[in-house]
Amino acid sequence: MIIVEDPEAVRLARRRHAIFLAVSAAIAVTILALAHEVLLPFVLALVIAYVLTPLVAWVESKRVPRGVAIIVVYVLVLGTLGAFIRLSAPRVGHELVALRRELPTLAKTVRTEWVPWAQRKLREAGLGGAAPAESRSDPDVVAPPTVVVSPRADGSYAVELTGPVTLAPHRNGGWSVEPRDPHEAREADDAFDPDTMVADLAGKSLAYAQHNAFELVKLGRDVVRGVSRFFFVFGITLMLAAFMMLTRERIFGFFESLARPSSRPWLAELFERIDRGLEGVVRGQLVICLLNGALSAVGFAIVGLKYWPVLALVATVFSLVPIFGSILSSVPAVALALTQSPGTAAFVLAWIIGIHQLEANLLNPKIMGDAAKIHPVLIVFALLVGEHFFQIVGALLAVPCLSVAQSLFIQIRRTIQVADPEMAHEPVGSLPPPPPASSAGGGAA
Repeated sequence: MIIVEDPEAVRLARRRHAIFLAVSAAIAVTILALAHEVLLPFVLALVIAYVLTPLVAWVESKRVPRGVAIIVVYVLVLGTLGAFIRLSAPRVGHELVALRRELPTLAKTVRTEWVPWAQRKLREAGLGGAAPAESRSDPDVVAPPTVVVSPRADGSYAVELTGPVTLAPHRNGGWSVEPRDPHEAREADDAFDPDTMVADLAGKSLAYAQHNAFELVKLGRDVVRGVSRFFFVFGITLMLAAFMMLTRERIFGFFESLARPSSRPWLAELFERIDRGLEGVVRGQLVICLLNGALSAVGFAIVGLKYWPVLALVATVFSLVPIFGSILSSVPAVALALTQSPGTAAFVLAWIIGIHQLEANLLNPKIMGDAAKIHPVLIVFALLVGEHFFQIVGALLAVPCLSVAQSLFIQIRRTIQVADPEMAHEPVGSLPPPPPASSAGGGAA
């Protein structure tokens, strides 16, 4: 028996299928937009699953069940991370405390040395304003009055204190008002008196606790709530990532089932292209961050840069954000090096530039590959848009989202070029070739 399909019925069924998918996609996007405040665990779980999937697949290739392989990978990764934190936290904490104590001194150095030097150089170049007034030791400079006495309409006098004064008991009774040098007053105020400090601290603490008892209780409640939420979100994120890695074939199978059988090879090719792009911008960027932090730590330690563990950690974390992160992490390192010596600052700056040159010319091509190449203008645009709408989370996820959009654009463009007779022989330009067949565990969850 031969079944002849009606072409009109086939077109109608395809149109209904397309409308159904479009309406379903619109509903899904609307739900995601309305629930965007609770999507962070799902986004983090997706990133964790994508990063750890190759490790899970490797353990699974040793004839280990996938569930057990996920547990083994979790234990190894979390154990390594916990051991690193345990070993480095005391040193980093000590450096942070020391840095916090030295910040006032650094700020004073900037205010009293760097700023006047920069102003002097600008004036010498003809870019600054008039020179500031001379110091108080200049005899031609008249200090402003400390006590101003003004007559009133009723015959009395108004006494106005316009500067620091000293009240001293007078031998005939009453008090004598004597002008006080403002610089000496500032030095006296800045003098360290442990007894006075402890007494003031205790008195202010008791007064604050008495008048703000409710706020203290609320603060404690907020701290407990924040810590509880962190562990809750952390646990939910790990659980979601485990489910994604455990059922990754079913997830891909669901998306493939949405397309017609004739379109499924095209969809599989798109998934492979997206995986190649994300492999560079996600997994490759994490590897480069670790290498950047390690090389920064080595260079900072060699030159004896103060607080080098903290600065190396800052360089590692900030490297997660392309372009801007590298620039921002270099500023505090060079600034602290300037407080030691110009030679130290020059070495630190040269070392950072050398790391970035190594990263751009060797690490990026080898680790990220050609599929992850995105034009710097597009990266800057994506970072600005992501940070504007979603703050730091948007800046971190901007480049991966841009990579997915670029892979989709390349796939559609390639399909159009192949289908169009006039463009069939046109080169695709710098676009990467279609990806090879999928390997056993190379997909993302």
